[in-house]
Amino acid sequence: MMQAKQLRLLLESPETNFLMEAHNAISAKIAESTGFKALWASGLSISTALGVRDSNELSWSQVIDVLEYIVDAVSIPILVDGDTGHGNFNNARNFAKKLCQLGVAGLCIEDKTFPKMNSFVGNKQLLADIDEFSGKIKAIKDHQPNSDFCVIARVEALIAGAGMSEALRRAEAYRAAGADAILIHSKQSTADEILEFTRCWDTNYPLIIVPTKYYKTPTEDFIKAGISLIIWANHNIRASIKAMEETCKQIFNERSLLRVEGEIAELNDIFSLIDYDELSMSEKKYLPKISKGKADVRKEKICTTSH
Repeated sequence: MMQAKQLRLLLESPETNFLMEAHNAISAKIAESTGFKALWASGLSISTALGVRDSNELSWSQVIDVLEYIVDAVSIPILVDGDTGHGNFNNARNFAKKLCQLGVAGLCIEDKTFPKMNSFVGNKQLLADIDEFSGKIKAIKDHQPNSDFCVIARVEALIAGAGMSEALRRAEAYRAAGADAILIHSKQSTADEILEFTRCWDTNYPLIIVPTKYYKTPTEDFIKAGISLIIWANHNIRASIKAMEETCKQIFNERSLLRVEGEIAELNDIFSLIDYDELSMSEKKYLPKISKGKADVRKEKICTTSH
């Protein structure tokens, strides 16, 4: 419950805050140790890491399996990319309830039909009925066990080419339905339509953006526009894919580890990140001490049995 409160404070802060993508426990730990105050559990990145498409090919229970490891690995809030809510209002509220029980801070759902396709793939993006999607938001808010749990409504009207008026109409409907913030999404290479939306929108209400495509726009422009949260949505998975491709090619071509060892993380870095020292200290505290004599006898018995 503490994490949900922390995310709500970030949303309500007068300052712009930043969320980093995580797709598993190790990427989450790295983002937290870097200094990020919250995480975006990306649907694209989790799907990609598991080798499937970002088109609802994962069930919500499979997503929960990944999130359990992420929640255990970090202490900062996690906002989950929940696609369309994995079905109708009933699926969405059950998913949200499980997230609350797990300790996740918030859920973002997008107003497209189920099954959805990633917003940057193709041009066929079908929008959900406004009333139906508003019902999902109400169902989640009515049944969430933790009152601080944040529900974010992701507006896909600009992605679908439905225009600014439709985007504003949908955002207002979702605010009225009880959404804690609006995520306005765009796939243009500039932030023009995003900044236009902010000028037309009530900036006192939390607004979230994902500048994956319009990354050349200075962050200061978003801060001036009153954006509450900026999500760096898929960069850990993309960075890891690039690094693994280069490492695999180098080892394959050279048939040697000589040059690659200086370019990758050391094993000790892994042991430190996963805190092997804690296990060692706990073993000294909780495991019975075995005297040298007993150890020698046990070794002798094992050797005798093997013969």
